[in-house]
Amino acid sequence: MSHKEQTNEERYRQGRETLVKMVGEEGTRTIEGIRTFFPDFGDMLVSFGFGDLYSRKRLDLRQREIITLTSLITQGATDQLGFHVHAALNVGLEPEDILEIVMHCAGYAGFPKACGALNVVMAVFQERSIELKLD
Repeated sequence: MSHKEQTNEERYRQGRETLVKMVGEEGTRTIEGIRTFFPDFGDMLVSFGFGDLYSRKRLDLRQREIITLTSLITQGATDQLGFHVHAALNVGLEPEDILEIVMHCAGYAGFPKACGALNVVMAVFQERSIELKLD
């Protein structure tokens, strides 16, 4: 069934399932907090963001997280970056892949945005007790 044929309830359910695949039940707390504060926005975020976008079949979740990390880094949107670093790790990116994305973005977005992103990445890696395997 295409997204055009789904009801809002079906889009939300599919978005929630995709979100859980990416961040687990525990990881959905951020979205639930938004939904509690502003229900319509929370519903739209899950239905559109994860139901309509992340659930599409052409790209897998790993590829979508590479795009999302790159976009957030180049925008300097570090407030959402931690959530997506966790999601990227959960869907198959290696920690070293994420570091390469940050480094690559430095060449296009500048060192201030890349350094801001690196601070977020370091915090997530520390939180998850990740040890790097750098060449």
